[in-house]
Amino acid sequence: MATLAIQKNLSPNFNDRRDACDISMLVLHYTGMKSAAAAIDRLKDPEAEVSAHYVIEENGTIHQLVPDDKRAWHAGVSQWDGITDVNSASIGVEIVNPGHEFGYISFPKFQIMSIVDLCQGLVKQYGIHPLNVVGHSDIAPTRKKDPGELFPWKWLAKNEIGYWPEKIIMPNLETFDMAPCLKKIGYDVSDLPQAVAAFQRHWRPSEISGLADPETCRLAATVAHARESLTSD
Repeated sequence: MATLAIQKNLSPNFNDRRDACDISMLVLHYTGMKSAAAAIDRLKDPEAEVSAHYVIEENGTIHQLVPDDKRAWHAGVSQWDGITDVNSASIGVEIVNPGHEFGYISFPKFQIMSIVDLCQGLVKQYGIHPLNVVGHSDIAPTRKKDPGELFPWKWLAKNEIGYWPEKIIMPNLETFDMAPCLKKIGYDVSDLPQAVAAFQRHWRPSEISGLADPETCRLAATVAHARESLTSD
């Protein structure tokens, strides 16, 4: 973290973490706006009442808007692994990308390099479990799609950020129940098709149907097993 070139660009939109809540999650977003300047302006606007700890531009420039020890306002109504005040438990990183509303595009090389550099440091510094490195769509499946199906989750996992399944578990598909499996991973399953779609957006981006087909079931069983078997460094 100390070796990264991070520009201080502080936002007034933060408060204290609830009950000195430990940082246990890393939540990745896309900005979903037409430009980096527009996104940063909004994240600093007191009337907008939104913010994030970091913003990463397309060229790799990293801005810090909120100190790590403060509660940024990036998650909204969300839930993960029983945590309902995600803002108090997480670091929020906004990645500049127009998103689905303004012409979703792949994430540029220099931006990905900065994502890896920043997030590697955060994961190590706070001992974040691989399955607590999530997207906005994971924690708010009925509301959000970001950072989206083009986000390089597999590449991040190869760089010790998050988790990507390698050896796939083969469950008994006749008795397999998707809802408790996704709940074990961390998802809110009150709207199961949306939770399945969010899971697919993260771990099976080629098929975002919301349907628990056999391949999705196998992947979900594998990721659920990893929730128990993996430990953070």
